[in-house]
Amino acid sequence: MRTNAGKLSWVAAAALVAAFLGYMIVEVILPAGAGRAAPTAGALTLPDVVFYALAAVTLAGAGGVALSRNILYSALGLLFCLLGAGGLYVFLSADFVAVTQLLVYIGGVLVLVLFAVMLTSRITEINVSNTSFGRFGGILMFVAVAPVLLAVALLTPWAAASAPGALAPTTATIGNALLTRWLLPFELASVVLLATLVGAVVIARKEIKAD
Repeated sequence: MRTNAGKLSWVAAAALVAAFLGYMIVEVILPAGAGRAAPTAGALTLPDVVFYALAAVTLAGAGGVALSRNILYSALGLLFCLLGAGGLYVFLSADFVAVTQLLVYIGGVLVLVLFAVMLTSRITEINVSNTSFGRFGGILMFVAVAPVLLAVALLTPWAAASAPGALAPTTATIGNALLTRWLLPFELASVVLLATLVGAVVIARKEIKAD
């Protein structure tokens, strides 16, 4: 009974995704693309090559995280994904965000994940009790999300600058904004992080007492 119910749920999910995809194509993508002129390709410059290379590294790293069955390879894929995202932030003149990306996510979170993986014995022999949606569920999710992202990227009338502006530091501007206009959200975020740390300490102490 469970097998038949599972198959019926997957069939219903596939039919729902197909209906959504048909609606997106007929009602959104085709009407929006009917009145648009074909984009003209300009000369390929060195910044364009670097941008596409960073985008390819980011996408390849994200694919490695999602598709790899080895947790160590997934962590390495996350490394390349974060490096590519940091390079894209540099292209947006967001030097502070790019450096924060490298220091916090790569220098802190990713290194912690790698240490946890390397110091955990026989982590590959653990049987996970909660099963995921599997490959078919991932394909359905991709088919449902990809048309929306492509429609947004290709059909949105993005404002194009005639000439790119010069790179300028943004650290002072972000610091002034955090201490003036966005002071209350900044403090609320710090309180939420503090509550998270306290909760983690409390849970860890309960596990130690139980042992």
